[in-house]
Amino acid sequence: MAKAKELLSELSHHGPHEVLRGNLALVGLPGVVYTPTSGLGLPAVAFGHGWLQPPLRYRQLLSHLASWGIVAAAPATQTGPLPSPRLLAADLLATLDVVTGVRLGPDGISVDPGRLGLAGHSIGGGASVLAGADHRVKAVATFAATQTIPPATEAAKKITAPGLHLAVADDLVAPAAGNAAAIAKAWGGEAQLRLIGKSSHLAVTEGKHWSQLFLDGKPQRRTQVLVRALFTAFFLTHLTGTDKFRPLLEADVKKAAIEAFAD
Repeated sequence: MAKAKELLSELSHHGPHEVLRGNLALVGLPGVVYTPTSGLGLPAVAFGHGWLQPPLRYRQLLSHLASWGIVAAAPATQTGPLPSPRLLAADLLATLDVVTGVRLGPDGISVDPGRLGLAGHSIGGGASVLAGADHRVKAVATFAATQTIPPATEAAKKITAPGLHLAVADDLVAPAAGNAAAIAKAWGGEAQLRLIGKSSHLAVTEGKHWSQLFLDGKPQRRTQVLVRALFTAFFLTHLTGTDKFRPLLEADVKKAAIEAFAD
């Protein structure tokens, strides 16, 4: 088996597929979708944006997943100052309905309804947990997830699908202890928590945005590359059945060690 370090390096680079970008609004839901140029029965992930963040702030993350053969879509709803996590969770599930219900791209790309996952950042991470108990969801990954109303920790108890939760060690917006760590601890199935050092709440976002004036942090390439690699390894493992990248998920990574949490 390849060493975790080698797998991390491999997944840090663009995958073997060329990528197409589409508009979810063409099929009834505002948002973006990234797909490989071809493929049938592909896995798919619906991604929830952070508070006040437009989905295009995650375009490289979504494109990266698509380059590894995963359809990645993000609804552009609940982007205002008073979003509803419950409605965003419903939109994430609606996004999965969209990508499984229509052929995507000029060559008729299709998604396997048995290979669906959820992911999200900040409030979008919390929303992905609220939606995660849906029987179709096979894996859930979050970055700097926040608690929600209704509580993500209560929703987490009902999820049997594997969970990967990446938290920022010194997050001033969503401290890990009451947010990502609490969600991981409450998880009904297998869950992993990693704390990322020398990062921030907005590190996974891309480009400039006015919300950086009052939200802690800014885009950080090192964190972005790490998140892309870990998310890709997680979803390829749990949505496609390959074991090639499992050693990366089972190993400590520099500045993103696996954290233990009490039962």
